Amino acid sequence: MPLRVHDTRRREKVPFKTMEPGKVSMYVCGVTVYDNCHLGHARCYLAFDLIHRWLESSGFDVHYVQNFTDIDDKIIKRANETGEDWRKLVDNNIAGYYEDMDSLNILRADDYPRCTDYVDDMIHITQDLIDKGHAYQAKDGVYFHVESAPEKYGQLTGQNIDAVRSGAGGRVDDTGSGKKDHKDFALWKAAKPGEPTWESPWGPGRPGWHIECTAMSLDHFGQQFDIHGGGHDLRFPHHEAEIFQGECHTGCSPIVHHWLHNGFVNIDGEKMSKSLGNFWTIKEILQQVDAMVLRFALINAHYRSPIDMNESLLKDAERNYNRVLECYINALKGMSSNSPVALPQPDITSQQPLIKSLAMLEKMGEGFAKAMDDDFNSRDAVAKVLGGVREISKVLSSGLDDADRDAFAHYAVDWLEESAGAVLGILPTREFALLEPEEDPRRAEIAPRVEQLLIERSEARANKDWARADQIRDELKSMGVIVTDSADGSSWELQ
Repeated sequence: MPLRVHDTRRREKVPFKTMEPGKVSMYVCGVTVYDNCHLGHARCYLAFDLIHRWLESSGFDVHYVQNFTDIDDKIIKRANETGEDWRKLVDNNIAGYYEDMDSLNILRADDYPRCTDYVDDMIHITQDLIDKGHAYQAKDGVYFHVESAPEKYGQLTGQNIDAVRSGAGGRVDDTGSGKKDHKDFALWKAAKPGEPTWESPWGPGRPGWHIECTAMSLDHFGQQFDIHGGGHDLRFPHHEAEIFQGECHTGCSPIVHHWLHNGFVNIDGEKMSKSLGNFWTIKEILQQVDAMVLRFALINAHYRSPIDMNESLLKDAERNYNRVLECYINALKGMSSNSPVALPQPDITSQQPLIKSLAMLEKMGEGFAKAMDDDFNSRDAVAKVLGGVREISKVLSSGLDDADRDAFAHYAVDWLEESAGAVLGILPTREFALLEPEEDPRRAEIAPRVEQLLIERSEARANKDWARADQIRDELKSMGVIVTDSADGSSWELQ
């Protein structure tokens, strides 16, 4: 079936159409780099990584742009708190972003523009909006006047501007800034003491948040592009502000053909927040959970659905991910030649187990593609992969002769690499998958410390120092180490 996507603006699934056949232009709002990335960022960029992967697997040439917001109130506040130069803070957090995304096997975008490289473009757009009567200068900067284009209000959220008008009670900004209406948003912020500033026709200052994405998307794609993505929370005001300023500046409507938004992450049923003490950075959670297990957990849900992250979800993800990985390793080990014999034609009605299994795997592969074509339904796609894993494991252990086993193993590896690998992104390289445990780079890195702790643990137990033994056990557990005690001594492996 043709690819269909849920367009936030149209509030329904629609056929996916690109401006240029075979090519996709996709812009996803990036992080404000004032701190380490958190679990919500992982959800967002995994969702669009999956979309990116499926579009490319479907034959599209994807031009993927994701920005960095590298000047913002939060960045200035954090730099002032730490005494660190804001540029150094930004560079360090961008490096941390790449580290986090690489650990989750998120493919790099084609371009990562920084908003500070586009200040001149933002000044030009702002001046054009003033000239066209859509913006005005106030005491503390320049604002977009929402009432200059009321027909564009609420396109992503469905909010009714008449209801907002009646509920406003005639309120305007009362800070003395000169803002005309509470709905208006900043395009340019006048300089404040101690802040980074740029020169402009309205005096020194810096850009507002919303204008940056308009400037960068216009530079990379021109007046229209295919997909604009981001988290559910960005629909208002950020993305609606982009519609206002972009369409009023260019006179082109719509600028974005398909708006896609991913769902939130909750922790044990509650919204993730620092005030609730359930806020997890990616670096923190990867100290407790394998990166591919976390990836599996986050993609085993439709990208638009909220996810409730809890211990049960992670345990389930770990169990199922290990099933996929074990099946892949067994299939790799089952390949004994570079020139396998031809397999028989699949036939679901056949009484021959191999022929019937091939037909079932073919059907599951079709189901996988159908799920991904249905608004990137990764939950159903994961289910098809797990079904395929069951079937592959059954065939590999069924006592095939050497030639058929070799041929089927090649087939199984290709099947898994096309679905679980290229699209879901949860398979390691063949070389890494076939490493023996002692060759695992992670194991080699921590082995000296683990071996020393095991010696200390043995001594503590011999001395009946149970408190020290428990302390060592907890330290090993925090490193992801599982210890097995036997009459021959203790052995260990990574979770």
